[in-house]
Amino acid sequence: MSRHHILSRVVWTGLAVLGALAFATPVLAGECPADKIKPNAQQMVDYKPVGVTDTTLGSIDLGKQPAHIEGRELRFRKLTIEPGGIVPWHSHDDRPALIFVQQGEIVEYASNCIDPIVHKAGDLRRETFGTSHWWKNLGKETVILYVGDVRKDPNDHHM
Repeated sequence: MSRHHILSRVVWTGLAVLGALAFATPVLAGECPADKIKPNAQQMVDYKPVGVTDTTLGSIDLGKQPAHIEGRELRFRKLTIEPGGIVPWHSHDDRPALIFVQQGEIVEYASNCIDPIVHKAGDLRRETFGTSHWWKNLGKETVILYVGDVRKDPNDHHM
């Protein structure tokens, strides 16, 4: 086989792989693409937490701060999700959050996105009013998330 033929095969194989990745079902940028946003795209599921450790690292009563946001708590947490682990369905309508993926890769199934959303280490996910979702670790590596959220009900233990 000639060198030109081998190079041509490598180039075409590479293009085929890139094309396949471009049309893969999960979205890869950590956000739902505008053309995939649709109300009630994913229905609520009743999965229980599996393989998840949720540790509060610190919290601040915002009513005691100069902003005087009574009845709200700013908290910072670490979630560890084992392979196959599930963070169950929950809403952010009354609990905005920022999620930072420290380690691993995890898939989000958001109520307003047709396709699953893949989050990788280094991604930051904004969770605001209108976001309801669940997450699953489909990989072989433990996922570590750091979560900052503003909680109203101190008895709300949703992840």
